[in-house]
Amino acid sequence: MYGEVKTPASRVARVGHLYPSGGLCDGEIQLMAPNRVQFLTTRLPFRATGVADDLALADDLELHAGLLADAAVDLIAFNCTAASMLLGPETLRRRIAAETSLPVVTTIEAVVEALRHLRAERILLLDPYPPEVEEREIDHLERLGFTVLDARGPSCLTPVEQGLIPPEYWLTAALEFDRREADAILLSCAGTRVAEAHHWIEAATGLPLITSNQALLWDVLRTLRIDDPIPRFGRLLTAGRSGTEETA
Repeated sequence: MYGEVKTPASRVARVGHLYPSGGLCDGEIQLMAPNRVQFLTTRLPFRATGVADDLALADDLELHAGLLADAAVDLIAFNCTAASMLLGPETLRRRIAAETSLPVVTTIEAVVEALRHLRAERILLLDPYPPEVEEREIDHLERLGFTVLDARGPSCLTPVEQGLIPPEYWLTAALEFDRREADAILLSCAGTRVAEAHHWIEAATGLPLITSNQALLWDVLRTLRIDDPIPRFGRLLTAGRSGTEETA
């Protein structure tokens, strides 16, 4: 999170949403958002899912962020978990803020803060990444003090493949985990469709489910200081947006 603003209850907050071009699930975050929060999306070139593709995602970052700033948005959200991790969230925030003078959130930072908010230290990881990307994310999380107990998911070569995975797949995959020692399930990737099944996954597994789009929305709302109730889409969004949840 970079900067903070107070959004009056009487107006719609506009969020500039930087999202991979091949992704199919940018509507997930608007589906979960309160009515007075509008996401305006500009796409960043992204056709394949390897490490090199993630690193190239921000080649013209200032141009795309500037286009969103033209719409008088209140905040810029860089929404790609793997790319924000690999490129470095601090670097991304600095570049976007220098171009737009706006608060900035990134997906990887939102995911980490969401896990901490729920006091989730032992994680079961679901993702649609190639092995090289999954390995980098596990290493990143463990360097930050988390323990990844297990990881699974299909190895998708394109963002289109990621977006075509049905929500029911993630429910089945979550149920296949040995969940006895876990604090939470993390579904990493802003290109996955899961919002409609979020409640059912938490109910079936007995664990909070944190997803990339859900965590980004949560961090956006915290940054804009919007406390509108969100009764669906998981424990993270129903638990409140300040401090650490008292019962995780």
